[in-house]
Amino acid sequence: MADQHILFRGNDTKEQYPETIRRVVFYDKGSNRTFVFYTNNMQITAEDVALLYKYRWRVELFYKWLKQHLRIKQFYGTSENAVKIQIYCAIIAYCLVTIVEHDLSLKMDTYDVLRILTISLLDKTELTKLFNHSKINENYQNDTQLKLNFFSGH
Repeated sequence: MADQHILFRGNDTKEQYPETIRRVVFYDKGSNRTFVFYTNNMQITAEDVALLYKYRWRVELFYKWLKQHLRIKQFYGTSENAVKIQIYCAIIAYCLVTIVEHDLSLKMDTYDVLRILTISLLDKTELTKLFNHSKINENYQNDTQLKLNFFSGH
């Protein structure tokens, strides 16, 4: 919709970025939404700017999924190879747990299956027996939360 070269006029923004910047306005027919992108890249087309932001958003959603489902809170290494290895290991573990859930027809949340497997990691009990005898405490609280007990005054 627009491909403009602009200068910031606000006191703070003008001081922080005094050079010309590019403003690209893009309308997405699929979602019926208008997006505004700012970039200092003047060489690529406006369509490529919108496409790069679209791909960046997909990467952000992927990392959000990683944090929520694979419990990756931080990366142990900073090299590309270290990050890939940690992500691959987490995905493999998640897939294995999902296969166990499916094959044993468990009616449990993936998080609960992971909890049971983590607790009994060094136990030699068969998986079928492990899950048949496991009772999930519905009042379970995450370890990072404080447990508050209220007593009646006697």
